[in-house]
Amino acid sequence: MQRKNRFQWVRLLFDRYADTVLPIILIFLDYSMIVLAELLAYGLRRYWLPNADAAFHVPAVYLYVIVPTIFLCFLRSTDAHMRSTPFWQMAQNVFWAVFYSLLTIIMLMYFGKVAEVVSRLFVGMTGCFVFVFILVARYFFKQYINRQRIFQIPVLFVGAGKTAKLLLDAFEEDTGFGYKVIGFIEDNPERSPIADRVRVLGRFNNIERVIQMTKVQNVIVTVPGLSATEQVALVNRIQPLVKNVSFVPDLIGTPVGAIDIETLVDSKLMLLRVRNNLARWYNRLAKRIFDIVVSLCGMVFVLPLGIFLALVIYIDNPGPVLFSHRRIGQHGKEFSCYKFRSMVTNAGEVLEQHLAAHPEAREEWERDFKLKDDPRVTRVGHILRKTSLDELPQLLNVLKGEMSLVGPRPIVQAEIAKYGDYFHDFCLVPPGITGMWQVNGRSDTTYEERVQMDSWYVRNWSVWIDIVYLLKTVKVVFSGKGAY
Repeated sequence: MQRKNRFQWVRLLFDRYADTVLPIILIFLDYSMIVLAELLAYGLRRYWLPNADAAFHVPAVYLYVIVPTIFLCFLRSTDAHMRSTPFWQMAQNVFWAVFYSLLTIIMLMYFGKVAEVVSRLFVGMTGCFVFVFILVARYFFKQYINRQRIFQIPVLFVGAGKTAKLLLDAFEEDTGFGYKVIGFIEDNPERSPIADRVRVLGRFNNIERVIQMTKVQNVIVTVPGLSATEQVALVNRIQPLVKNVSFVPDLIGTPVGAIDIETLVDSKLMLLRVRNNLARWYNRLAKRIFDIVVSLCGMVFVLPLGIFLALVIYIDNPGPVLFSHRRIGQHGKEFSCYKFRSMVTNAGEVLEQHLAAHPEAREEWERDFKLKDDPRVTRVGHILRKTSLDELPQLLNVLKGEMSLVGPRPIVQAEIAKYGDYFHDFCLVPPGITGMWQVNGRSDTTYEERVQMDSWYVRNWSVWIDIVYLLKTVKVVFSGKGAY
């Protein structure tokens, strides 16, 4: 018991001085990763690569002082040291910090007239290693401090409805967040979906007393259903008592990934400007170039695997190894979508017989256009679908411009009616091999949720979102969750 109390006291001490101690720890962690990346790039360039040059030399002052200082400065200026940031947002900040650092280093090399002496390969490898090492180190460091419940930011929820639950789930699932929800304020706590996870500390009429007793300095208002007047009054009550107050506005579904805020001080107004990224030709061009480059690089690994899978498919169930199905693409045009065959060759006949004999299966098919227990799928097909390997041939569709690596789920003609007004969003971009719905439950989601996810992706698109979903897809594929 005494040891437990001592650890509790240490945690409280860490939380109290987290704003001072944590940035220092992150600086030392980042510095260590930067130097490690430099040393690895230096060793590869001098000793281990085919074009290694034993005469290659970088002064110690560059390795241990100048280059790390440049990286650390840009990491700071891009907000990469923020305590509570979603992991993928932090990764984006680190990426731009590394990018700007490399540009600065190259400029210094040029103006310092050492460009011929310092290897550009060394600089490029250093940048790549710095980006990877910092992300990996921060991920595991964040995992550790979250498990130990230290350096966390105490936060109070005002409101404990569905919005609060979504926010709490996000805090628990994303390593980047370091929030510790100490409790919530709610007038009807018995109906709260988070009542069994977080303590109720009071009601709306005694918010001031709860803040004073808990000494919390971060409050999040999670009641977007309040009227504008009520929400402004609530924020004004809380703001003088704490360091930070956040609130969830009644804008759920708005494309916030492409939003700018402009304050009109004299009028006490705030303008929210929503950008349509896909309306800009250079963004569409960037997406297309990204698809082509990544697909061509992926072909190096996909071709040998594809040949092996084709042999296995044919041995298990003789017949064509590729399956072509008509799907709806960009601008509503149909195209042939390629897949490895995961069903028996007489799939249509088997489906009709199964639906006729099982009314519940027909209802599932008409609702989702999918069957959880599909009699048409072969033994190898089950494995292909579980791992999503059946979709590898769609890289050909990507290279042809009919699909994208990331995008809305490709649909058939009969599904258009289910999209309703959202079909316009669907038609703006090519459908994707992967996308938002594949990394958020896959086939475990409802059809309505899939449609809304496709719309959200189109309205919030950026190259960085594509990169994030590709990386998340790898994790989801290995877990096999929601695939059938």
